[in-house]
Amino acid sequence: MAELIRGIRAGDVRANLERVRERIRQAGRDPDQVQVLAAVKYVPLEDLGELAEAGLVLLGENRAQDLLAKANAWPGRFTWDFIGALQSRKVPALLPLVRYIETVASDSALGQLARHGTSDTRVLVEVNVAGESGKAGIAPGELAAFLERCPVQVAGLMTMPPLTSDPEASRPHFALLRKLAGEHGLRELSMGTSQDFGVAAEEGATIIRLGASLYRPCAP
Repeated sequence: MAELIRGIRAGDVRANLERVRERIRQAGRDPDQVQVLAAVKYVPLEDLGELAEAGLVLLGENRAQDLLAKANAWPGRFTWDFIGALQSRKVPALLPLVRYIETVASDSALGQLARHGTSDTRVLVEVNVAGESGKAGIAPGELAAFLERCPVQVAGLMTMPPLTSDPEASRPHFALLRKLAGEHGLRELSMGTSQDFGVAAEEGATIIRLGASLYRPCAP
């Protein structure tokens, strides 16, 4: 299990954010049109102030109990997305605190959304674009039927392609997600992490999810 990231400094985060924004510009995109979501699974609650000072607004948490603790400790300061494996029974607790649950991919989750969602509830549907066995996400061929069954507004799609050291290996998966979103009139594309966010931006990402690369110390 990975350890918590200690000693985060706002200055380092700001410098890393500028590098991210420059890579987005190199991708031919306006950085203001690609949201940087800071994944804070391994960020201690007490260090969230450094992220606030650095200007980060959008945070993503993988664990429901940690999202609740962090959001309640910083009321109104951040916008939260849930980005982890979704236990359907956690949906009622998450909905009041998050902008999007990004990992909706089961009929049990749809059932909870039907019971507890409102007219303002919006979610992202997770798609297993690579067809990886044992990995969460709706198969591309099953997406249309799943969207029809969803009882709340779907704002877009999310995916996590296979882990790779070559960012170009992720390109066909991102391109497929963009194609699927276009076919269904969905705007948001949450795709790309520290390993491949530049390629994701080139392929139309509107949200990129970055973790440790945002927090690493910068050389003086």
